[in-house]
Amino acid sequence: MKPETSNTDWDLIIEPKTSLFDLRLKEVWKYRDLLVLFVRRDFVAAYKQTILGPVWHFIQPIFTTIMFTLVFGKIAGIPTDGIPSVLFYMSGITIWNYFSACLTSTSNTFLSNAGIFGKVYFPRLISPLSTVTSNLVKFGIQFLLLLAFMIYFGIADGNFHFGVSWLLIPVLVIMMAMMGLGLGIIISSMTTKYRDLNILLGFGVQLLMYATPVAYPMSFLKSKSYAAWIQWNPLSPIVEMFRYSLFGEGTFDGWHLLYSFGFIVIVLFIGLLMFNKVEKTFMDTV
Repeated sequence: MKPETSNTDWDLIIEPKTSLFDLRLKEVWKYRDLLVLFVRRDFVAAYKQTILGPVWHFIQPIFTTIMFTLVFGKIAGIPTDGIPSVLFYMSGITIWNYFSACLTSTSNTFLSNAGIFGKVYFPRLISPLSTVTSNLVKFGIQFLLLLAFMIYFGIADGNFHFGVSWLLIPVLVIMMAMMGLGLGIIISSMTTKYRDLNILLGFGVQLLMYATPVAYPMSFLKSKSYAAWIQWNPLSPIVEMFRYSLFGEGTFDGWHLLYSFGFIVIVLFIGLLMFNKVEKTFMDTV
């Protein structure tokens, strides 16, 4: 007597990846509901047991702006390209905070999610993508604060810039997100074996901020011998263009922005390949 054969139709078949370039991005799209749940989880977990909650996102840029105004504006006397110093520093801090948060959060993807990765299957790329998206909510809160200060200074000075250049803002924010994601997953892929990178990243991000025109304009460095090094920092054109989009002041440098875009594409591609390779064996090393 022959055993009965099963005609069960499976909804999902999990197979080993056969190629390093098999990124399965379509599968990530199928799990978009999980992405939303992870974003909600990250945001709720961050403020569930805090008193002020999201108000911290207002406090941090305000106090940092005050310190930058005193140190770089009053003491060092660095000009701000005709932009009110408060708006100049707050705009740089706002876009930088988003990049910094994306980079530092995604760099811990494998280490912080080792427990869930070892128990449940889902596209691992969902985790860093949810981190970038949840940080976008925080960026939105800080951008509203910046907008409130812009309206205040616009009423006081009678000069509020709002034009076509604002259409660049979403593009620049996406570029910052992709930059943070690409660099973050590269570091995350390496920290499964080299934990020292977490320590290096901590002060490395702080040093990188001073190599980016967050607290000074590029025009201030024209006569400096190291200006070229700052200019070729792929983050510099994005920060400068962010200010230009908001205030209409500064320089529009399309070529350097194109360079930043090319750098992001390369870093993101390398990061996806490394992430794809490491996720197969990371449970053996974490």
